[in-house]
Amino acid sequence: MTQKTTLTASIGKEHYRVQLKARQHTFLADEPIESGGADSGPTPAEYILAALASCTAATLRMYADRKGFELDGIELELSIETEKGQPPVTHIYRQIKLLGKLDADQRQRLLEIAEKCPVHRILSNPIDIHTKLL
Repeated sequence: MTQKTTLTASIGKEHYRVQLKARQHTFLADEPIESGGADSGPTPAEYILAALASCTAATLRMYADRKGFELDGIELELSIETEKGQPPVTHIYRQIKLLGKLDADQRQRLLEIAEKCPVHRILSNPIDIHTKLL
């Protein structure tokens, strides 16, 4: 089964400020001031982290609810680093704090489930990007 998600992006003459639209949601991406942007929105890399964090949190919440775990909340902290080299290697670090009355087995299972969220799978598998000019 193929699942398609579409997003549009546009930029004018304003340095690095990109307007994004997904379904009925409009939002911005930008670069920090020190990189020549106006810092009017998260950077593209921060959006990658946001996608992984939100998918992880939602996946864990769904699983815990379905299993009846006493999971009161989830807190995540993510960072991304790219090592220069041939080829460059990107590392994403994800720390998950599970809040609630969970035993060791439940905690371990939630860690395993975090590895299965859809965005984690996208980022962990080969990605083939097809680009064309319109």
